[in-house]
Amino acid sequence: MFTLASLWIPFTIVAAFGQVARNAMQRHLTGPLGTWGATNIRFLFGLPFSVLFFALAVIATGDRVPWPSSAFWPWLVTGALSQIVGTGFMLLAMNDRSFVVTTAYMKTEAIQTAIFGFIFLGDHLTAAKVIAIVIATVGVVITALRPGGSRSFADLRPTVLGLGAAAVFAISAVSFRGAIIAVPGVSFVTAASCTLMWSLFVQTLILSVYLLLRAPDVLRKILGLWRPSMFAGFMGAFSSQFWFLAFALTAAANVRTLALIEVLFAQGVAYFSLKQPFSLRELIGIVLIVIGVALLVAS
Repeated sequence: MFTLASLWIPFTIVAAFGQVARNAMQRHLTGPLGTWGATNIRFLFGLPFSVLFFALAVIATGDRVPWPSSAFWPWLVTGALSQIVGTGFMLLAMNDRSFVVTTAYMKTEAIQTAIFGFIFLGDHLTAAKVIAIVIATVGVVITALRPGGSRSFADLRPTVLGLGAAAVFAISAVSFRGAIIAVPGVSFVTAASCTLMWSLFVQTLILSVYLLLRAPDVLRKILGLWRPSMFAGFMGAFSSQFWFLAFALTAAANVRTLALIEVLFAQGVAYFSLKQPFSLRELIGIVLIVIGVALLVAS
């Protein structure tokens, strides 16, 4: 039976689609702006749209404009900083010879999110959901591996990079959920929108100050590319809005596990657009992802 609480499922699917689109746009801007410049676009140009989303949420719900409690800010800052640190780990991974193995370790984010959510927020997961998370994660790890990559599993560096990136992204997801829950006296829509607006403000401030001090020319280039950046910022804010709406309704582990359908989207694009056939390993991974996601949604 469909309930308000089950809205986290379509919210997550929409967010995953939006994130795929945002990543594609950011990829085109990485060349002229560098990785940190392209990353800042999702924050800098996403911030105005998050303010608009927040205003629309307040108008649509009739909620008062909330001022978050003192418990809100530690969660928010932790989530914002963790997301930036996770991006840093990913940048290091991209320059590492063991990127494939590092990526496989990064796919443990859903499991780590479940652990951190239970420790810090007391999020309870049923046995069926835990099994679903494990199955889907194993499927993604199998899909992420490539021939010859297994030799690097004995190395410490890809293990640290991959598990470290997964851990900070997991902490980020749990922290954002903690911040949303700490917004008092309003609907989940307003709480999620408020949290998104403040998180983008903090992230914009941190990265813009960093670029101003370390690479001021990148900031000038960002402003010069405002047209494509604006759309990328919109897609970033749009997808984040739905991530936060989903976090408001259910445990972050549920959201991040269902988000693994991004892998299915990417595999579908590779097959239909690039005519890349599936290997047996990829097919096994895809089947496990589908089984895990189906169990998660059904439980």
